[in-house]
Amino acid sequence: MDVASFRALGSPEGQALLSEASGLDVSEDGLLAAASRLRERHDPGLVSAALTQVRLRERARVKFGDDADRMYFTQAGLEQSTRASVASHRARRFASCVPGARVLELGCGIGADLVARAREGLEGEGVELDPLTTEVAQANVVALGVEGLVSVRVGDAVAERPDGFGAVFADPGRRTTRGRVFDPRSYEPPLDVVLDSAGRVPAACVKVAPGIPHEVVPDGAEAEWVSVGGDVKEAALWLGALAGDVGRRATLLSSDLHHPQMWTLTPQGLDDPDVRPWGRYVYEPDGAVIRARLVAEVAELVGGGLADPRIAYVTSDALRPTPFASAYEIEDVLPFSVKRLRAELRRRGVGVLTVKKRGSAVDVDRLRRDLGFGGRRAPRGAPELTLVATRVGRDPVALLTRPVPRP
Repeated sequence: MDVASFRALGSPEGQALLSEASGLDVSEDGLLAAASRLRERHDPGLVSAALTQVRLRERARVKFGDDADRMYFTQAGLEQSTRASVASHRARRFASCVPGARVLELGCGIGADLVARAREGLEGEGVELDPLTTEVAQANVVALGVEGLVSVRVGDAVAERPDGFGAVFADPGRRTTRGRVFDPRSYEPPLDVVLDSAGRVPAACVKVAPGIPHEVVPDGAEAEWVSVGGDVKEAALWLGALAGDVGRRATLLSSDLHHPQMWTLTPQGLDDPDVRPWGRYVYEPDGAVIRARLVAEVAELVGGGLADPRIAYVTSDALRPTPFASAYEIEDVLPFSVKRLRAELRRRGVGVLTVKKRGSAVDVDRLRRDLGFGGRRAPRGAPELTLVATRVGRDPVALLTRPVPRP
C-alpha cells in the first residue's frame, strides 16, 4: 500500500468502503469472495487497501482492544507497535514525572505511544522517517480524537534537535529485512546516537529490546523490563527527571486491556540466594524479573533458594503465591532419561504434558515426540503434568510437577 492509496481511504468513498468491508468475512476462506464482491462497485486498488485495513484491525484487537476498530495500520507498524496497556503505563509515568512537558517522539511508528501520552494530557510531536507510516500515525491521532494535543510529521530522528521540548521519547528501529536486531549499535538510529539526543532535554525515555545488555545501560539511568500476561514485551531506559533511584525494575501487567493490573519489583539490596536441594515447590520467575536480575528478590518473597546458582528456578518448601513467579508442586525429581521418563509418564497415565526448560539443551518439541506426546489427542479427563527439564551442576534432571493455580 502506498501513500496515495492510503489517503484514498480517508475520502467519503473510502470510508464507506471500509465500513462495508468490516461486515464481510475477510478470513483466508472468505477473502477472495469479499474482494470479488467489492470490486464490482469500487476501484480494485481501493478495495485492496480497505481489505488490508480490515484484516489488520482484526489482528490489532489483541494489542489495542476496541480502539483497533478505528485505527489504521501497516503490517510492519502493527508488529512493531507498543500495545495499549504498555503505552498507557509509560504515558502515566511521563504525566507524573514531567507534567506539562511537550514531548518529542523520535520514530513514532503508527502513534501508539503518542496517543497514550495525549490521553494523559501531554502535548507533543511525533517524527517518523517513512512517509506512509507518518500518514498512518496522523490518521490515528485524528481517529482517536487527540489531534488538538499531538501531531506527526516526516523527519529523520538522527537530524532532529529537541530544542523547545521538555522531554524526548525514542523508539529506534530494531528490525531489518533479515529479522530482529539485538546489538544496540545496530539499532536505527544506533542507541548511542539516540542517547545523545535524549541527553539534551531534562527527561527522556528510550524503548529498547528486552535483551539489552546491562552494561550498556547509561550511568544514572533506570532500566525497566515489562511483561504482559507473563510474556516479556519490551524494555525501556528512563533518563533525567524520568529516572527513578532504583537502577532497574521489573513491571508486570495483566493481559486485561480494559482493567489491567500492575505489579512492580525493584532491587532490595539482597545477597545471592542460597543454594539448596529441591523442596516441595519450584517457582519460575516472570521473564521480566529474570531480565532485571531480580531472582534474589523472588527467592526472598517465597522463602526459597536455588537448586543451581546459575539457573533461575527458585525452590522452597513453602507455598507463597506471588505475581512475580509461577509455582509448581514437585511430585518427583528424576535423573533425565527419555526412556525412564516415558515409562514413568505411562505408569501415571498422563494424557496432557507441558514441557518447560531452563539450563537444558533439550528440544522441547522433539522431547514431546520422544515421550509419546507429539500430536496425540489426550482422552477426556486424562491426568495433566508439567515436566521441567533443567540441571543441577552438570547433572540433567527432570521435575515432574503440577502447576499451582494463581490466586
